[in-house]
Amino acid sequence: MRPYSHVNCLWNDAKAGSLDPVGRLVYRSNLLGSDQRITNTGGGNTSSKIVERDPLSGNPVDVLWVKGSGGDLRTSTRENFSSLYQEKLLGLQGIYNSRADKGLKSRAEDDMVGMFPHTTFNLNPRAPSIDTPLHSFLPGRHVDHMHPNAVIAVAATANCERLTQEIFGGKMAYVPWMRPGFELGLAMQEIARTRKDVRAIMMGQHGFISWSDDDKACYLATLDFIEQAAEFIEAKYQAKGGDATAFGGPKYASLGAEARTSVLAALLPWLRGQISGEKRLIGTVQDDERVLRFVNSRDAARLAELGTSCPDHFLRTKIKPLYVDWDPRSGDGASLRGKIAAGLERYRADYASYYQKCRHPDSPKMRDPNPTVVLIPGVGMVTWGKDKSESRVTAEFYTCAIEVMRGAEAIDRYIALPQQEAFDIEYWLLEEAKLRRMPAEKELARQVAIVVGAGSGIGRETALRLVREGAHVVCVDLNEAAALAAAKEITDKHGLGIGVAGSGISNCGPALGLSANVTDRASIRRMLDQVALAYGGFDHICVTAGIFVPSDVSGHIPDEKWATTYAINVTGSYLVADEAFKTWKDQGLKGNLVLTTSANAAVAKKGSLAYDTSKAAANHLVRELAIELAPLVRVNGVAPATVVQGSAMFPRDRVIGSLAKYKIPYTEDEATESLVGKLAQFYADRTLTKSPITPADQAEAYFLLVSGRLSKTTGQIITVDGGLQDAFLR
Repeated sequence: MRPYSHVNCLWNDAKAGSLDPVGRLVYRSNLLGSDQRITNTGGGNTSSKIVERDPLSGNPVDVLWVKGSGGDLRTSTRENFSSLYQEKLLGLQGIYNSRADKGLKSRAEDDMVGMFPHTTFNLNPRAPSIDTPLHSFLPGRHVDHMHPNAVIAVAATANCERLTQEIFGGKMAYVPWMRPGFELGLAMQEIARTRKDVRAIMMGQHGFISWSDDDKACYLATLDFIEQAAEFIEAKYQAKGGDATAFGGPKYASLGAEARTSVLAALLPWLRGQISGEKRLIGTVQDDERVLRFVNSRDAARLAELGTSCPDHFLRTKIKPLYVDWDPRSGDGASLRGKIAAGLERYRADYASYYQKCRHPDSPKMRDPNPTVVLIPGVGMVTWGKDKSESRVTAEFYTCAIEVMRGAEAIDRYIALPQQEAFDIEYWLLEEAKLRRMPAEKELARQVAIVVGAGSGIGRETALRLVREGAHVVCVDLNEAAALAAAKEITDKHGLGIGVAGSGISNCGPALGLSANVTDRASIRRMLDQVALAYGGFDHICVTAGIFVPSDVSGHIPDEKWATTYAINVTGSYLVADEAFKTWKDQGLKGNLVLTTSANAAVAKKGSLAYDTSKAAANHLVRELAIELAPLVRVNGVAPATVVQGSAMFPRDRVIGSLAKYKIPYTEDEATESLVGKLAQFYADRTLTKSPITPADQAEAYFLLVSGRLSKTTGQIITVDGGLQDAFLR
């Protein structure tokens, strides 16, 4: 086994030896998918031809186990693989050839995908990949089809065929670009039949495929081919001057990290608004050394305009990115916005022209003409997607495209896929059908909600409620550890999403934990800027943070506690609204602000003077802000009655004090949960519904107000108090 510098050999004989044949295929796939230098997220295919016993005849049959449609090699399990009768797959060649001979080749390709289910072994429900013929028609028992940057760099050169021979000798053949399917599979079959020495094929502008009759040998051969390509590229790259001369050398210098953060925090919400005309998008920032080297280079504009080469790349990154020809030395944010606005206008026009030029009579309607990748010299790359996972993967893919361009330019001249071929992949009717089969998006999909006070109680439950409806949730609390714990609870359940792009705050998942002090405007601004850097902007804010200060033994509230109560319960909500509105206006997308008041705002009672009057002020703050922020932002409030369960405002000592105040029997050694239950039931018994009010009950109201279900409601207070008749309006 040769030493590797550009990939890692992770094969473990003991581990592989403990697995059945399908388990070994999954194991090999996971190893290959775990290294992005070998294949990108969701890309590549692996297969094994395994002898199985036919469930009907009981006879041994050859079954092709191949990664199914939509799977990711790194995370695939047995359930992600299709199983197909190999003999039946080979039999489909006759049907394809008869239709192709009649000049119906393109239609025949699509028809064959519809035939795959008829070859299914043992009722396996996993849909086969369009790459299935490539695996079936090659002679090896084990086949790897990968998308490594190094090999794609060779595949994306003007002289790919010559370079393939130079780098790999006779071990790797070459086939020009063909859309994956039967035509490509048959071409590969013919190469393997006539060239017995070949064990791999370079797929022009796509990637490569290799095979062997032993699965470990197949894995090692895949690594060997990638290593050879990478060694060849790096030698040529260094001979040309390495990083110093990459992409024609630097044209601009990067801004410092702090300056980049400042530019992006101010820019991203505005940019999100500009590109979210059809549907809202979620952003990811990447500004690592590789990205900055590219966007700052002399050749960046030329190469970006060419677009990407590998179909796996441009399905995410679109036909090309938007390169913004901005000089970072100017430091002029206004000129940057002007150049982006003009660039977006040109980009949309170019995309519409591309669609009109390449469309077929039965092509799906034109999709969103906005870019998913924006390149800014001195600053980095911003990518966009329907959710954080998709925007991170888009960033990963364009980073791969950058590496492909670097390698191709080092050894030859980079070329992109012809526009018509790119269009036929992007608007493939089978791809459109797959998109239409996807489940409808959740109610709060593509939206970002900030929950202030998410560390416990109502705020935590609200965060959990909103994420279930598809929202990206920012859990904010004065207690940073509590905010992070709430965010972790969400990501543990819903996952971080696939793909790794960039570092720091932008590399988050569906939830993010941040600290902020609502009484400090600067702290609020920092938090909102961090949200912009993480997701590109935000849509909704729910303020659930609050404080209750009980009277002292004399029945009075100290002056400083009075001020603190108003600072948190009233002024804090105003400061959040005032700072957030600056971003909302810049973004230009409609949003919602929901404040927390209380049933106590309408009920005068002894012992909570500061709290009750502060909540009465919060009630009117809702109405005032509804006027101030209209029509862009709807402002409403939720007025809970006393929520004991899970509330940070009800520590054990306050619960005991309340039980004593209301003469409810208890013992000092009684469990806190029992004490809380008694107090909660006491409050419930004072309501019309006689049921304890929980944080989850309140969260339902917050969800209702940030959703579109009450889209014409603003300036209102929704009470969730179990029917507290003393709080009825009068």
